[in-house]
Amino acid sequence: MQEFLTLTYYWLKAGHIIFMVFWMAGLFMLPRQMLYLHPAAAGSAEAAMWDKRMGLLRKIILTPSIVVVWVLGLLLASHIGAFSQGWFHAKLLLVIALSGYHGWMVVQAKKMVAGDRPLSERQLRLWGEFPAIILALVVVLVIVKPF
Repeated sequence: MQEFLTLTYYWLKAGHIIFMVFWMAGLFMLPRQMLYLHPAAAGSAEAAMWDKRMGLLRKIILTPSIVVVWVLGLLLASHIGAFSQGWFHAKLLLVIALSGYHGWMVVQAKKMVAGDRPLSERQLRLWGEFPAIILALVVVLVIVKPF
């Protein structure tokens, strides 16, 4: 397995980054779509349209991307011995938080499709910034490796 990882390391790393970008794009899109759904009446044609769009976003972008990011990320981390490095522990904690955010937003979106509005438009706008903050912190940790 180590030989395979050595031979394909840069390809795996490229895949990890590509799917991380897809995942982040989906995480940026989901709260925006929820904002567009917010004023629609439950059961309306508009609500059904946003339900379909959010479902496709989850099915085509969010779910596959988070799976690939985690699998490739853990393979890469094991190959470079990152589990013993402080910067990686911080990154892992942030990625776990981002994964939790992903799941929480999916639950909130499903509640909205059902007619509930658990988050205000202002809250959706604020929560929509969360992935950007986590992304910035992760990039600094990976590039600078401050500890």
